[in-house]
Amino acid sequence: MFGTHLFPGGVHPREGKNGKAVNGGNAIIDVPAPARVVIPLSQHIGAPAKAVVKKGDHVLVGQVIGEAGGFVSAPVHASVSGTVDEIRPCLLASGVTVQAVVIENDYKDEWVELTPCDHPETLSAKELQDAIRAAGIVGMGGATFPTQVKVTPGPGKTIEKLIINGAECEPYLTADHRLMLEESGAIIDGVHIVMSALGVKDAVIGIENNKPDAIAALQKAAEGMGGITVKGLPVSYPQGGEKQLIYAITRRQVPNGGLPIDAGVVVLNVGTVFAIDEAIRKGKPLVERVTTVGGLVNNPGNYRVRIGTPISLLLDTCGGLQAGVIKILNGGPMMGMAINDLEIPVTKGSSGILALGREAAEPEESPCIRCGRCQRGCPMKLSPYLMDLYIRNNRYEDAEKLGVMNCIECGACTFVCPAKRMLTQSFRQGKRVIQTRRKAAADLEKQRQEEMAKEKATKEAKANAEKEG
Repeated sequence: MFGTHLFPGGVHPREGKNGKAVNGGNAIIDVPAPARVVIPLSQHIGAPAKAVVKKGDHVLVGQVIGEAGGFVSAPVHASVSGTVDEIRPCLLASGVTVQAVVIENDYKDEWVELTPCDHPETLSAKELQDAIRAAGIVGMGGATFPTQVKVTPGPGKTIEKLIINGAECEPYLTADHRLMLEESGAIIDGVHIVMSALGVKDAVIGIENNKPDAIAALQKAAEGMGGITVKGLPVSYPQGGEKQLIYAITRRQVPNGGLPIDAGVVVLNVGTVFAIDEAIRKGKPLVERVTTVGGLVNNPGNYRVRIGTPISLLLDTCGGLQAGVIKILNGGPMMGMAINDLEIPVTKGSSGILALGREAAEPEESPCIRCGRCQRGCPMKLSPYLMDLYIRNNRYEDAEKLGVMNCIECGACTFVCPAKRMLTQSFRQGKRVIQTRRKAAADLEKQRQEEMAKEKATKEAKANAEKEG
């Protein structure tokens, strides 16, 4: 039904990629460390980290400033050395406000003592998992799921295959492409480390065919390395979605509401694997990342930037904005979030900063014409037009029955809609309402159970008192 290494649905927006760095060059450029970094304590899916420093404390690069708030969480580290100025609320690109640690840079760039491992093959799976957790590594493709959770299979879960996501299917973004070219050896080494942590013998690196140089670089780096295969994939958005990538490579389907591990697979981004290699081989926690800066900027390219750097400084380093910018996105044009405050900091999940012009103008919606293009383009095989109808009429239960919670918010339906319906935005709003209602129902049930337990305890105490009397 589908071609080799392809998935249902999908679209092909204009790529806007060239894989280059600055002014046609081919090197990742280091951004100078800012005078102040604002490091959010919640840069990941799950519980926020808990601050372990206070105002006036002196910190070193790589020092833990926030410890993980639970199993599904990740610690955060100082990205500069200096003095903690304050702990205050910070706005993220998602529109959420979280607590953040503000550090005044002393420009000494003094690091904590690192503990590199020259022979990771001597470490147990548990030791590797603990090192990944301690480094604060999360999904670098933008999802920011704590990596240590992925590489720690639960009871009864069997992992048969490791898939490395090098698709980078979002238009404009080329950070992973550059990383695969410049750090191919470290990426392959990181894959081997993860294979050891998971105890798997088979790993596949999937890369879209519009990056032949990256495919060649990783194939060369993997020569003689047993168990690692590099596969070219057809160019189709969203090829980099976990469920789509798993199906394209293995023909396995992740069950509704399930995780990749339920299909016997773990999926990691190439940037994540590189961060793991840095953590194990060099002992470095995650304090910087490579980010694409593109669109209407004077020096578009890929930049290595410290976590907590304000986006304004990143844009200044790129030579500033050109005329005609309508919208600035954190992320790619399909799934990125529009921002209106350039002091928002770069986080672990900041894969790109895009300054867009006319292409970002939002056209006026018109009525749905039931053409079915959204349904044909949906990689999750949902019915976007009908879910949108239900949500706009506050029929959230009906939208839930149609599978709106399975929507991956890839934006394919919005992209192909001739009526310019804001479908993805509708689904995000609907999912928030459904999640809020679920939480309210769960809280109500918990309260009911507590009241029943209290009533039962009161009756038992009364009965015991009467018996003793």
